[in-house]
Amino acid sequence: MDDNSSEKNIPVSKNYQENVDYLNREFGIPDNFDLILREMSIGGKKVAIYSVNGMVDTHVASYILDALIDLERSDLIVNALDKLVKGRIVNLQVTEVQTMDKVFYFVLSGPIAIFIDGQDKAIIVDARTYPSRQPEEPDIERVTRGSRDGFTETLVMNTALIRRRLRDPKLRMKLVQVGGRSKTDVCIAYIEDITNLDMVTKIQKDLQAIKIDGIPMAEKSVEEFILGSKFWNPYPRVRYTERPDVAAIHLLEGHVIIIVDTSPSVMIAPVTFWSHVQHAEEYRQEPIVGAYLRWVRFVGIMAALFLLPLWLGAALNPQLLPDWLKFIGVIKPAKIPLIIQVLGAEFGVDLLRMATIHTPGPLGTALGLIAAFMLGDIAVKVGLFSPEVVMYVAIAAVGTFATPSYELGLANRLARLFLIIMTGLFNFWGFGIGAVLLFFLLWRTTSFGVPYLWPLLPLNIKALGSIMMRAPVPINNQRPSFLKPQDQDRQPKGGGK
Repeated sequence: MDDNSSEKNIPVSKNYQENVDYLNREFGIPDNFDLILREMSIGGKKVAIYSVNGMVDTHVASYILDALIDLERSDLIVNALDKLVKGRIVNLQVTEVQTMDKVFYFVLSGPIAIFIDGQDKAIIVDARTYPSRQPEEPDIERVTRGSRDGFTETLVMNTALIRRRLRDPKLRMKLVQVGGRSKTDVCIAYIEDITNLDMVTKIQKDLQAIKIDGIPMAEKSVEEFILGSKFWNPYPRVRYTERPDVAAIHLLEGHVIIIVDTSPSVMIAPVTFWSHVQHAEEYRQEPIVGAYLRWVRFVGIMAALFLLPLWLGAALNPQLLPDWLKFIGVIKPAKIPLIIQVLGAEFGVDLLRMATIHTPGPLGTALGLIAAFMLGDIAVKVGLFSPEVVMYVAIAAVGTFATPSYELGLANRLARLFLIIMTGLFNFWGFGIGAVLLFFLLWRTTSFGVPYLWPLLPLNIKALGSIMMRAPVPINNQRPSFLKPQDQDRQPKGGGK
């Protein structure tokens, strides 16, 4: 798939016209209106400048042109790079490249490429400026108190947001290009003396081994390549975040952060199931309040997963309920089977969620009113749904929306549908078998070799306690044992998720 002819390591020629003809043919000049070629004569030497319109700072470009015009013929013959850097351009990154594939990569990434007649090297000047938005708080990771900045679609801005929080010289930002044609920049961020370097090496090799034309879906495509596509397992094996503070604290714990250019979400690896159920809000409040919020969230997640299947089993077998639980059943049966009602309501909630995503903001309230008062109320009155079905499906939906990780919420929704079908077919026996199969799936899942249910399986009492309770940061400053290098003792870390 990645057999693009521009990938050939063709050297830059001393023949000016040969370079220009080759680049014009590969770049499609003048067919591509946004690729700019500026030719001029400086000191009697032909000079060609290639750039992409919209990705170059015009003020910096004018500054570079002024610096070139001031050069003498002797400067261009001896060492143009030294003259530009030492004598003219002192505040920009300037390098030389000797192959055309590097020229293609840099020009299409934003920098300017300068070709001088008689020189077998191209001069690359970093004058790029990307169309980007300002950092703003992510919609799905809001906090009542805390920082309001979030990652954007620009890689350099994202790395700067992390550097601002971690002024550690050991923080490493390795760059890898992915995609035979897209050449998308992917950054691997880690702290050298904290992170297990074997894991970093494996991730880097997996990224370099990706063979595809491009990754327009950004971080999700990268995840499927480095983790393998297990279509039968819906549970996320990396955590996504759009908050720089969350990424920074995970770096201090020894995790690896994978940042993909053009995406405002970064990947955190490795993770466990419990990594997806913690939220930054818990660490923005007092420890006792944070612990309460965590347990409320746990209850919501468990309700989203198990409450509706359990109620369905009880409603299908009212004779098994004790007298004090008789209210759980269906008081006024509807005209269609109960299992069909539950599945129909589940699909209706998913349909409403998708419609909300595609509905413009000002119309979102109207859509909610239509769904709640017209569809729900009328469906109960005509006997399509029992009132109890609507209530328990709504509780399950609230628990899903209370899940901090959007990916975990989707996975739990599929697991809930599986449990509903098993319960509808085989009653409580089906629920029990489905729950065991779900537990077995989680037990067998790993994230970069880390057990998904750690510290529950394998059991680590101290680590499990720190997950169950939000302890104060001064007494909870130990890194997870599975993340530290083999020759490193447990060290203090930062606090917060």
